[in-house]
Amino acid sequence: MGFVIDKESRYPPLGLAIIASLTPDEWEVKLLDENFTDFEYEDADLVGITSFTSTITRAYEIAEIYKNVNTPVILGGIHASMVPDEAEKFSDSVVIGEVESVWDAILSDFEKGTLKKRYQGELISLDKIPIARHDLFHEDYHYDSIQTTRGCPMRCDFCSVHVFNGRSYRMRPVKDVLDELELIKSKRIIFVDDNIVGYNTKARDHAKAIFRGMIERNMNKSFFCQASINIGDDEELIELAAQAGCRMVFIGIESESIEALEKMNKRSNLKMGVDNYEKVFEIIRKHGISVLAAFIFGLETDKPVDLEKRMDYILNANIDAMQTSILTPLPGTLLYDQLAKENRIIANNYPEDWEKYWGGETLFEPKNMSAEYLEEFKFKMVEKVYGYKRLLTMFMTTLKKTKNKESSVWAFSSNTHYNNMMYQNDESKQIKVDKMIKSIKG
Repeated sequence: MGFVIDKESRYPPLGLAIIASLTPDEWEVKLLDENFTDFEYEDADLVGITSFTSTITRAYEIAEIYKNVNTPVILGGIHASMVPDEAEKFSDSVVIGEVESVWDAILSDFEKGTLKKRYQGELISLDKIPIARHDLFHEDYHYDSIQTTRGCPMRCDFCSVHVFNGRSYRMRPVKDVLDELELIKSKRIIFVDDNIVGYNTKARDHAKAIFRGMIERNMNKSFFCQASINIGDDEELIELAAQAGCRMVFIGIESESIEALEKMNKRSNLKMGVDNYEKVFEIIRKHGISVLAAFIFGLETDKPVDLEKRMDYILNANIDAMQTSILTPLPGTLLYDQLAKENRIIANNYPEDWEKYWGGETLFEPKNMSAEYLEEFKFKMVEKVYGYKRLLTMFMTTLKKTKNKESSVWAFSSNTHYNNMMYQNDESKQIKVDKMIKSIKG
């Protein structure tokens, strides 16, 4: 995929670094990361693997290598948590949910030779989350990552975050976050929170405190974060984020259609109102931050005309970067359960077909068009939305609107990465990111 093709777009596996930090000092921990180096077998006493759905097939391959030499393998992460029966076939033990509450028990059971088939993690307070072992990450990462919150009270039907991390919005102590940020050597950070600003005043105050702390400690870092559309309700928050180093914010727009938002249960967008999207974009850009907006095609309410309308909306919206995807029924979501019940999922040769669940392939029969029509439209949309000349024009517009070259480069870089992701099998249409970014920076 594009985010594997382009080295600049990769970011490190924070979850594994947190587990490493939880591991007692008498253990030797090594992180094998295929983002940069192809896997080569190494002796180990215990192997832990985490994976998203789209990479789980590779995770199973590595797990079987170790199982064949009788090395215990533990599988965890969001995919294994959603389909533990499947994951159990490829491992000695499966961790369901967040691992922090059970890691000590797992290591103790392993040492006693009584490793259980399954462990159920609890949703613990984030003041118990240690500073991650950032020293284990490969030196060639362009970004480092950190997390300040977990959980989501929303129940969007295409999302499994509330299933995995719970519906309670939990926040790490501000001091812990700031102390970890100061230990990170990289000057470019990705906040991996699904929504760093939350949904109420307490959550926004938490984000503000982190941004104020970054300013007061003079960290001089640039960062990218994800937020809901309600970030537009608090201009003080946006200004603090900008002063702290925010260069781009990801917002899940998904659709400009009220009917579509109601069907997918996207309540935060409905509350803001689709007519206010543009106002929010302009407020963010006014403070020197670029906007990366996400859109989904193939929604349950979509007809062919709706696909055209969404594409036209993207082409005319005051945004700086676009994430476009095909509706993807990830396991554990309400969407997956519905489509499976209706026998509409066509990519169902598991586990092999999981590698198709990366967001750019048509995996089910849509309600109001054929799967073939949706797939053909995708290529038409990508041609128009990610055309190189258009991306250059967008860069100049972003520069004019944000008056921030770094934010403009981040947006342009994201667009080129999404171009390459959608054109993953067509190198002739992939933008040569490194060369273009150097040209833009110059």
